[in-house]
Formats: sequence, C-alpha cells, structure tokens
Amino acid sequence: MSTPSKEATPETDAAAEKRARDERWQISRRGWTVLLSFLIVITLGLVGAFVPVPFVALGPGPTYDTLGAVENTQIVQVDGTQTYSTTGQLRMTTVSLKREVTLFSAFGLWVSGRYALAPREEYIKPGQTEDEVQQQNVKLFQDSQSDAEVAAMRFLKHPVKVVVSEVTAGAPADRVIEPGDRLLRVNGKQIVQQEDVVAAVEPTKPGQTIEVVLQRNGQERTVSVTLGSAPDRQQGYMGIRGVDRADVPFKTTIHLQDVGGPSAGLIFSLAIIDRLTPDDLAGGQPIAGTGEIDVKGNVGPIGGIGFKLVAAAEDGAKTFLVPAANCAEAKADPPPGLQLIKVDNLAGAVQALEDRKAGRPVPGC
Repeated sequence: MSTPSKEATPETDAAAEKRARDERWQISRRGWTVLLSFLIVITLGLVGAFVPVPFVALGPGPTYDTLGAVENTQIVQVDGTQTYSTTGQLRMTTVSLKREVTLFSAFGLWVSGRYALAPREEYIKPGQTEDEVQQQNVKLFQDSQSDAEVAAMRFLKHPVKVVVSEVTAGAPADRVIEPGDRLLRVNGKQIVQQEDVVAAVEPTKPGQTIEVVLQRNGQERTVSVTLGSAPDRQQGYMGIRGVDRADVPFKTTIHLQDVGGPSAGLIFSLAIIDRLTPDDLAGGQPIAGTGEIDVKGNVGPIGGIGFKLVAAAEDGAKTFLVPAANCAEAKADPPPGLQLIKVDNLAGAVQALEDRKAGRPVPGC
C-alpha cells in the first residue's frame, strides 16, 4: 500500500520563507553590531590618540653648563676686561613643558613617573596664544639675564646706573623721555638706584611740572614733564619705569636660545662672578642650581624644583643650590647622592660654594 505524499501547502511555504528572512535579518543584525562596535573602538582610539586634553605635562628639562659652550659659543661671555679660567660646571636647570597632550599620551607620561599633569590654563591663560606665551617667557628670560648681571656687578662692587626700560604710551613722559635714557636727576634728586625714581616723585602732585636730567646717546639734557594722575596713587604720575643696569666699561653677553622664564638668574650671576674673579667657584665639580634673582642679589623661589633636581642628577651634578623658599619641597624626595645647599641671596651662594670647596660646613635644606 502506498503512503500518500505530503504536498507543501501555501501556509507551509510562507512559514519557511519567513524563517529564512528572519535568519538573514539575524545574521545582518549581528554584523551591524560587530561593525558598530568596531567603529566605536576606532573612534575612541582616534580621539585618545589625536584630540588634545586641557592639560600640560611637566617633567625634567635640559640643563646647561653656564661655564661651557653651546654649539661652540660660550654661554656667558665677558669682553673688554680681564677674565679667569674656570673648572667644573655651573649648570642651570629647566623644566620641560609639553603643551599639546592627548588622552593616551597624558596617561603614558603620568604612568612613566617622570611627568606631572597640570591644568593648561595655569600656564596658558584663556585667550592667550602660543606665540604670546613664548614672547612672555623670552622677555622674562632676558630680564633675568639683565638682573643677574646687575646683581653680580653689585657683588663685585662695580657701579650701576638707572635707565628707562618702558614709557607708557600717552603718559606725561611719552615723547619726552625715551626707553634707554639714563636718569641722572629727577625733581632735583640724584638717581643712583631704581627706588630713587619713585622717591623723587613721591612728594609731587598731579599737574606739577618737574625737571628730569637724563643722558641720551652720551649727551646730557634737561627736560620738563608735567605730571598727570593715576587712579592708584595720590602723587604725580610720569609713566616711566626705571631699572638698574650695570655701569661698567666691559660687556657681558649671555648666549642661550629657546629657554624661557626667570629661574636661571642665580646661576647666571655665579657664572659672571666666576669669569671675573680668580676664585674658581665650582672648584672642578659639577654644580647645578636654580633661583630667580633680583638686582639686589636676593634669590626667590621657582616652580618645578623636583623636576630640576632629577635633571641635574641625571646630568652628573653632585651639588644643587636651592632657593630657601623651595627647601621644604626639595628635601621631600631628592635624588640619591645630591647635596642640597640652601641659598637666600647671591652673597650667601658664593660663600657656600667657597665653603664647600674648602671642606667647611654649608647650609643645607
């Protein structure tokens, strides 16, 4: 007996076709999920690798021996007077600042232990361009060189003079006094140091006319200035800034490019003194240091002391001159074998180096 065949009914065909469509859709949906996941991973990777984050990375920067040369050019050069040979090193230290940091590079730098991250706005103010920041740092570096020279000349008992560094546009002194003019007398008072300019104007009133004796291009001249007013003072206002500068018949030049900030002042002063005296301050040893210096020789605190200690040790320094205000931070985790010497001023730094060379006790952090 034959078994009757089961012919496909329209309902059965429709169900099979639906199942096939469902299976094709399921495969397609899995493919889209994989593709979407892949695109998300690629996007995150591109963002992490190329999109900057609002941070900068700080780390050890290069050091420079101010008694040596860079590209065959002496860093601290003195012409027109007797100089003395030196031994050892006086290394200025810097902090490396990476301005463009991505998410991945920031993580890598942080994990390395050599760098720290800081908010970008602490170093580049909102609205500032990279060029403006660079120009500001270069100006600070140039001012530190001038202040270092003045501090060194004062220590060596050489005379200084007061020159005009800035004249405010539209101020009473504008077009009457020029940048570079040497101030001899203001309102009858002899000008010996920059504080004398402020003292000379102190007893005046707005609207009063005073005489200023100055020297321009080697020629002495007397000019009159009718003082104006300023919202932050009651006395008369000229609109000039006087600064102390060395008054010596020789020339000191510091040849160093692509470095910014004021923190090399102390080491520059020591290098100038070492060139102009037979003392040989470094005494054949690699010495490093940092510190902002003013024209009176006072040493001020700086940033990034920890990074500078690391850089100095890696470049062979055995002694580091630390501004007194940075001592607590410096002694928290110094590199092994690096002697820390506390300095308050230029005279103290010179004495400490002489004591170290002679084997006498030195002030430590």
